[in-house]
Amino acid sequence: MADDLDQLSTQELHDRAVRRAERHLDLKFFWSLLEMIPAAETLSGDVGEADFDIESSRGLISDALHSGDGKLGEALRPVFIDYLRKHPDA
Repeated sequence: MADDLDQLSTQELHDRAVRRAERHLDLKFFWSLLEMIPAAETLSGDVGEADFDIESSRGLISDALHSGDGKLGEALRPVFIDYLRKHPDA
């Protein structure tokens, strides 16, 4: 199977991997991409984009950690309730 994959274009590999991860809600895969993209951009010579991605990722993570406030918190309220119902030990 690895030989078959080696023959595919990078775009096809990307599309297959992302489609699979979307179908299975594989957040670990997407998280690993988020971790690797800045380094990959630096290796490809796009240091400015890498810096931007690091900062925007930090912003999203910060938003998630502080999302209990104001209108954002109210919009996410059903998400919090659902999560706590699934994890009653919280």
